[in-house]
Amino acid sequence: MPELPEVETIKRELQQVIPGKKITEVCLHNPKVVRFPAPAEFKRSLEGQTIKNIFRRAKLLIFELSNGRYLAVHLKMTGQLVYPGGSSASRLAIHFFDGTTLDFNDQRLFGELRLVSDWKKLKFVQGLGPEPFDLTFADFKDMLSKKKTKIKPLLMDQSFISGIGNLYAAEILFRSRIEPRRAASSLTEKEKQALYKEIKDVLNSAIKHGGSSVDDYVRLSGKPGDYARFHQVYGRQGKPCFVCRSPIKRITQGGRGTYFCSKCQK
Repeated sequence: MPELPEVETIKRELQQVIPGKKITEVCLHNPKVVRFPAPAEFKRSLEGQTIKNIFRRAKLLIFELSNGRYLAVHLKMTGQLVYPGGSSASRLAIHFFDGTTLDFNDQRLFGELRLVSDWKKLKFVQGLGPEPFDLTFADFKDMLSKKKTKIKPLLMDQSFISGIGNLYAAEILFRSRIEPRRAASSLTEKEKQALYKEIKDVLNSAIKHGGSSVDDYVRLSGKPGDYARFHQVYGRQGKPCFVCRSPIKRITQGGRGTYFCSKCQK
C-alpha cells in the first residue's frame, strides 16, 4: 500500500499542477529518504531544474526533469506526496519558483527517492512484469498456464504482473469468485476470463474513486481516497458477505492477511 490505483491517482493529479514548475530549493528535513545519490548531490542536482512531466510504472512515480534526469519516487507503505505542501512534518520539501511547495511525507521512512539518468535501469523496474492495462487476454491466459503457484500470491508477484498488492488482489478474486488458495493452473477458461476482466474493472473503479485510504495513503490534496467504501472483502473479517451473508474469513498467505468468502469463492 499504496498500490497501482493510488499511485495512478497521484500521478494524474500531479500532471495537472506540477509540469512546467521550476525548482528553486530542495529542503531535506530527513536525508534518510534519499537513496541515490548522496543527499548533497541530490539537492544540488534538483535545484534549478524544471519538471517536464510525471508518469508511472507499477507503483513507482517518475518525474522527468529539464536536464534529462529523472526523480523516481517509491512511496512504499507510508509515503505521501502533498501539494500544496508546507508542513513542518515533511521529510522533504520541493519549493517552486511560483512560491508553492510539494511535500514528501513518510512517518516510518519506508519510502525511497532516487535521482537517476535512466529510470528504466533501476533494479526494481527491470524485475517488473507487464502493466495490467497492457495485457491482452491471450497474454494473460498464457502467463497463467505456466504457473502452479496459488493465485493470490501470484497476483501480488510484481514480476508476474505489476501494481497489484494485497488489497486489490483480494477484491479482484472475490469479484471473480475464485478462492485465493487455488492453483493458478487449475483455473478454467471461464474463470480466467472473469479474472482478466475483474483485474481491469476493479483497478479502473479504484482509480475513478481516488484509491483506497485504509492506512496512510492520501491523495495529492491530502484528502483520503473514496474507494474503501466499495470494498467487498478486504478488512471485513467476520462481517457478512454482501452477496451471501456468510462471514468473511481471514487467513494468512505469504505473511499477508487474505480476506475472502468461503461460500462465494470456489
